[in-house]
Amino acid sequence: MATPTLRTLARELGLSRTTVSDALRGSPRVKPETVERVRAAAKAAGYDRNPLAGAVMSFLRRSCGQKFRGVLGVLEIVAEEQSPNARRYNDAVFEGVSNKAEQLGFKVDRFQLGATGLKLSRLDSILQTRGINGLIVLPAAGFPDLTGLSWSRYTAVYVDYFVDSPPMHCVCSDHYRSMIGLLRELHARGFRRPGLFIETSLDERLHFRWEGAFLALQHYLPDIDKVPILRPEHVTFETFQPWFEKYQPDVVLGHFPDAVGWMKRCGARIPRVQSFVCLNSLRTDGACAAMDFQAPQLGARATELVTGHLMHSEFGIPAQASLTTIPARLVEGPTLRARGADGGKPAAARRRTASAAS
Repeated sequence: MATPTLRTLARELGLSRTTVSDALRGSPRVKPETVERVRAAAKAAGYDRNPLAGAVMSFLRRSCGQKFRGVLGVLEIVAEEQSPNARRYNDAVFEGVSNKAEQLGFKVDRFQLGATGLKLSRLDSILQTRGINGLIVLPAAGFPDLTGLSWSRYTAVYVDYFVDSPPMHCVCSDHYRSMIGLLRELHARGFRRPGLFIETSLDERLHFRWEGAFLALQHYLPDIDKVPILRPEHVTFETFQPWFEKYQPDVVLGHFPDAVGWMKRCGARIPRVQSFVCLNSLRTDGACAAMDFQAPQLGARATELVTGHLMHSEFGIPAQASLTTIPARLVEGPTLRARGADGGKPAAARRRTASAAS
């Protein structure tokens, strides 16, 4: 019996070879009922498609005489009162998406969803009309619900920690490893009483990764004094002051740069004796040391993943969603004592030296 081919399948089904090929790789250009009919006939005939060969040929056809390979959709779910920090972060991620997409031969369309944007049904229609199958979802408040899209037609990556409506591959900052690296760097600079404040909602949203890494290093770094974590619903000067004055941390870590002013009101001498590091550089104006989540790199990595899925015709909700992480980096600032200052002596020794000199 002759080995079945695309040509023989097409002749048997009364379809073109292109339609049969598209149906076998799950292209959204083919009607779902036609896809099912073609796949059933291929299975019955014992036809075994080589997805790698198909991807290579598809790539060669698209690359012949032109660089343009398609359009990616960037979805942004906008809350009624989106904070300036959220807008800045999404814009930074989008910058990374746009730059990487251009390098790979793709254009980018940005769509807004939510109270002031498109409805899911309307977006679904636009994406199908424009032939957009690769999606990148920007970070959203809470946990977005995009189950209303026709997911058999799309492949998507969410640029945040977790999403399950539907599950998607995710790219985000590695908060746990970032905190580990930060605490080790601070320890090398002589700090021995690091203190962390974090609002409950921020901590829970990241499954306690900031807090978990902080508690672990309190146990394993030598000569560390364990300062309890300040973890209120909302951080204000009234909640911060009693904690700071009772435990006297020599370096404070938190998301709100207002803490610099609060520390000074409590008598802190920054950065000579005490220091501060903001855990999100986009919340600052450059006036303090901070952790940079490298948002453009996150956007670029998400773009690489989506285009890879498109090349391999991987559409639909993944059977097992994956998480790709990139660590944040420390950005120096005037609120953090530089490495080597005071010979890396612990804060207690610096206080004794300062008292003797006064």
